[in-house]
Amino acid sequence: MASMAGLLLEVGLRVTWLQIAHAIRTSRLAWVLPANFIFVPALTVGLARAFHLPTDISIGMALLAAAPFAPVVPIFAKMAKADLALAAGLTALFPFVAAFLTPLVCQISLGFLPHSEALRFHFLTILIVLVSTITLPLMAGVAIHHFFPSARGRLLRPVEILSEVTGALSLAFVTAVEFKTIISTGWKSFFVMSLVFECSLVVGYLLSGSSAAERQVVALGTSNRNIALAILVAVGSFPGTPVVAAVVANGLLLIFLGLLHVAFWRLRARRVADV
Repeated sequence: MASMAGLLLEVGLRVTWLQIAHAIRTSRLAWVLPANFIFVPALTVGLARAFHLPTDISIGMALLAAAPFAPVVPIFAKMAKADLALAAGLTALFPFVAAFLTPLVCQISLGFLPHSEALRFHFLTILIVLVSTITLPLMAGVAIHHFFPSARGRLLRPVEILSEVTGALSLAFVTAVEFKTIISTGWKSFFVMSLVFECSLVVGYLLSGSSAAERQVVALGTSNRNIALAILVAVGSFPGTPVVAAVVANGLLLIFLGLLHVAFWRLRARRVADV
C-alpha cells in the first residue's frame, strides 16, 4: 500500500487540476462506467461458467471483475506515455463509484455461480480504504503541484525513484510468496483470465476517446482490476478459503499482461518516431 501510494503521489505531481478536469469531461464516462461495471463482470462470469472453472477460482475472478480501474493504471499510463491526466482523474474518481457499485455487482455476479456464499460488505470501510490509498495520494500530488510548484520540482525525482524501487520490490515479494498459489491455479484458469483481460482491453480501447493516448488509458483501466479491493471483499466474505489466493493469482497475471501491452505500445511509438 505504501509503495502504491508513493507511485500515485508521483503521478499527481506531474499533472494539474485543469488537465484532470478537461480529461474527465472528455472521457466518455457514459461508456466507460458500463464497460467496467457491466461488461467485464458479465464476461468474466460467462467465461468462468463456459469453461467450468473451479468454484473458488470463479468467485475470485468475479470479485476482481467487480473492482475496476486498478491504481497501477496511472503508472502504466506514464510508462506507455499515454494521457496521464486522464489516468489520474479516472483512477481518483473510480473509488467513489466502486465503493457503492462493487458490492452490488459482486452480489449479482455470484448469483450466477454455483455454491457461492452470501457476501458481507462494509461500505464505509471500503470507501475509506479506497480513498485513503488511491484518491488522496493522487490529489496530494496535484495539490503540491498547484500550490507549491517549487517544492514539486524538488520532490518529483526522489519520490519517483523511491516509489518505483519499493513498488518493484513489493511486486517481486508478493510474486515469490504466492508462487505456489500461482502455479496451482492451472493452465485453463490462466487461459480464461487472459481471455477476459484481452477482451476487456479491446472493449476499453474501442469505447474511449479519439486519441491513442486516451484509448490506452481506458483500455488499461478496463482490463486491470483493483486487487486490493477484491482482496478486501474476499477476506471479509470468504475467510480461510482459496478465494483470496485466486484473486491474488488473477491480479498478478493482469499486472504482467498490462506490462506486456505497455512494452508493446512503447516499442510501436519508438518505431513510428524513427520512421
